[in-house]
Formats: sequence, C-alpha cells, structure tokens
Amino acid sequence: MTEQERDLRARLVAAGVELVTREGVNALGLREIARQAGVSHGAPRRHFPTHRELLAAIARQGFGRLTDALAGADALAASTGADARTRLEALARAYLGYAAANPGMFELMFRHDLLEGSGADLRRTTLPLFRTFADLITEVHPQCDDPTAATAALWANLHGLAQLRAWGSLRLVTGTEDITPLLRAALDAHLGPAVR
Repeated sequence: MTEQERDLRARLVAAGVELVTREGVNALGLREIARQAGVSHGAPRRHFPTHRELLAAIARQGFGRLTDALAGADALAASTGADARTRLEALARAYLGYAAANPGMFELMFRHDLLEGSGADLRRTTLPLFRTFADLITEVHPQCDDPTAATAALWANLHGLAQLRAWGSLRLVTGTEDITPLLRAALDAHLGPAVR
C-alpha cells in the first residue's frame, strides 16, 4: 500500500469518526463518509472492500480510546495501592464515562450486527479489555468457578447502565443523573457487598 493510499484510508476513517461523534451511527453511509473526507463516493470501496470493514476501522478507533481511558483509570487506581475491587470500580466508572462522552461511537463499537464479519483484528482490540476485567474479578473471587461468565454478567450490567442512561431511562426511574448508586449496586450484586 502506498503512502497516498494509507493517507486516504486514514482520512476516510477520521471522517467516519467525526461523523459518528457528531451525528451518530445512522450518519455512517459510504457516500456521507466520502463527502466528509472530500473524496469521490467510490473512494471508500477502493480502500475498504466492504462497508463493514470501514465501520470496523472506525470502531477500532473507539476501542483504542476506550482502552486508553480504562488503562489510565486502572493505572491511577493501582498507583494508590487500590485493591482489585476498587480497581474494578475505577474501570467501571471509566467505561460508563466513555459511554456518556461518546454515545455515537459507543453504540457503533458494540453493534455487532453492523460489524459482523469484520475480522479477527477487531476482536484482538476488544478481548484485552474483557480480560482485564476478568483478571480483576478472579482476584476479587479466586474461587470463582467461571470468571468468564461472571465478567460477562458484570459487563452486561455496565453496558445496560450505559445504554439506559443514554436513552434517558435511568433519569426517568431514579430522578437523577447520578449513576453512582446504581454502579455500586451493580458491583455489590456481582462481587458481593463492599466493605465501606
């Protein structure tokens, strides 16, 4: 691939990132991405064989940013000597914070109906995030029979909180934007009550 081809691919991905950030997942048509990038409507097809591959490249940017946010939160918590449960809470807060700050990208990242078949490369980006949570859950509960299931259950709960908050449903039932009590309840449900 030439430098010019790499630059055009990068421009298309950057245009997609900007569109999903500004307008959400529904704005990510090939023509609109091409228009935003300032190229012909056929240009994306020359650099991404399928629309899904372009969407996966855009989502990969989101996963990279989420990974950075989680790594930063974990490093900060670990630097204070925090235990595994406290580190899990820091990661959960970072996850929910990323979702709130990046609703369009967050939706794209987990829309496997849009990204299906986009290849192992995207999975390589996402699985380390899951493993980080699983390792900490194993540290909190070393006797856990199935840390994968426990991690998936916690992740599903966190993802549900993020999505319900984005839709305004949590505010409707709780009367507040503060997600802290719900986050603590979710952690207690999955990890047992915290010693406060």
